[in-house]
Amino acid sequence: MRRFTIVVHGGAGPLPSEERGRAAAAGCLQTARIGHRILAEGGSALEAVQAACVALEDDPLFNAGTGSCLNEEGRIEMDAAIMEGTTRRVGAVAAITRVKNPVLVARRVMDRGRHVLLAGEGADRFAREEGFAPYPPALLVTAAALQRWQREREGKIPPRPGTVGAVAIDQEGRVAAATSTGGTSGKAPGRIGDSPIPGAGLYAHDAAGAVSATGQGEAILRGVLSRHICDRMAAGIPAQQAVEEGIRELARLGGEGGAIAVDREGRAGFASNTPFMSWAMIDADGQESSGYRCRLP
Repeated sequence: MRRFTIVVHGGAGPLPSEERGRAAAAGCLQTARIGHRILAEGGSALEAVQAACVALEDDPLFNAGTGSCLNEEGRIEMDAAIMEGTTRRVGAVAAITRVKNPVLVARRVMDRGRHVLLAGEGADRFAREEGFAPYPPALLVTAAALQRWQREREGKIPPRPGTVGAVAIDQEGRVAAATSTGGTSGKAPGRIGDSPIPGAGLYAHDAAGAVSATGQGEAILRGVLSRHICDRMAAGIPAQQAVEEGIRELARLGGEGGAIAVDREGRAGFASNTPFMSWAMIDADGQESSGYRCRLP
């Protein structure tokens, strides 16, 4: 039996307040417990990361699902993806607007197998055809997200990115990753970041491990960050070192962000080059850890 592990993150960026950081870390830990319970009962890594991502989407504290940030026009457009590492199947949606949990629609895209990524109106139409009830976008908008959007438009604060994600390895040695996001606040309508793109926002390969990234999507796309980290783990580098090397490469591209990973031995890694990234980890022994600062020196 492999040493099953789950790691989750709640996004990287500036730190609004210490109180916000502590709340985000607590939210990540609560979410990790949901996924860990699935792993402990013999469930798959895919099931664990999906359940964790749904919980993060439902928590209005995070920029995914309920609580997603608003674009230039004051609308929500969400991206999400899920990937398993045995056959490397992937499902993703981008710029989807009328669903409560984008990662569940992404999972359905993966299960149907015809496509990898659906975007915009096509993604929403697919969701309806698959039985997902229409969800009013207004219910996804929180008071905090609306206030931030208004302050950004007034030039009082800079836009911020944000993503949630989970990676896991199960008792059979299978790995999986999931990401979900409302994108960068104030983004142009139709903008798609790294989160739904395999190799950038996430990657999973049983022979290496699984990765979920967060931060400035354009730089993460350019660096193919998640695949970069996975390749380092495939070469035998432990998850923590691989993530640190990946974030240093992101910085060389002028990008800011973070990533979490689990390697094929069940070792976890997490790092960022931003002041804040919330995360939590639980291993097979039930050892829990969480925090909201994991910045590289």
